[in-house]
Amino acid sequence: MATDKDLDRLDREILRLIAVDASLSLQEIATQVGLTPTPCWKRIRRMEQEGVIQRRVAVLDPAKIGLGVSVFVAVETADHSADWLERFAKVVADTPEIVDAWRMSGEVDYLLHVVVPDIAAYDQFYRKLIAAIPLRNVSSRFSMERMKDAPLPI
Repeated sequence: MATDKDLDRLDREILRLIAVDASLSLQEIATQVGLTPTPCWKRIRRMEQEGVIQRRVAVLDPAKIGLGVSVFVAVETADHSADWLERFAKVVADTPEIVDAWRMSGEVDYLLHVVVPDIAAYDQFYRKLIAAIPLRNVSSRFSMERMKDAPLPI
C-alpha cells in the first residue's frame, strides 16, 4: 500500500487535478502534468491498485435533488463489544441516509452525517436508528449552511 512518502510530485499533481475534476480525460491530465498519456495512465492505475484513488464520483447538490437537510448525529453507546460494533456497522452500511460515519475519540463514540429531505424524514430515520440497536445517547445538530466543500489538501 502506498504511503505519503511513496507519492512523488507528479503523483500529487495528478491527484490534485482529479480531486477537483474526475471527468478530465487522460490526455488533459497528462498534458497538465507534463507527461505523455501512457506513463500518466500507469501512475493513475498504480494509485488505483494501491487504494490511493478509491473511486471517482460526481459531486451532487443535495438540495437540487431533494435532500436539503444535513444532520450531524453524535452517538454514544454503553456497549463497546465486538458484537455490538458489528451490528452497528451493519446498521450504518444498510442505511442510505447515513452518507459518512466516523468512530471518534472523546465523549462521543460515533459521528454520523445524515442527509434527508426534511425534518419529518429525519424523525423517521431517528426512530429507525434507535429501534435497530441499543444506544446510550443520540444528539443531533442540523446544518444551517455548508460553508466549504473542498478536495483534500494534497
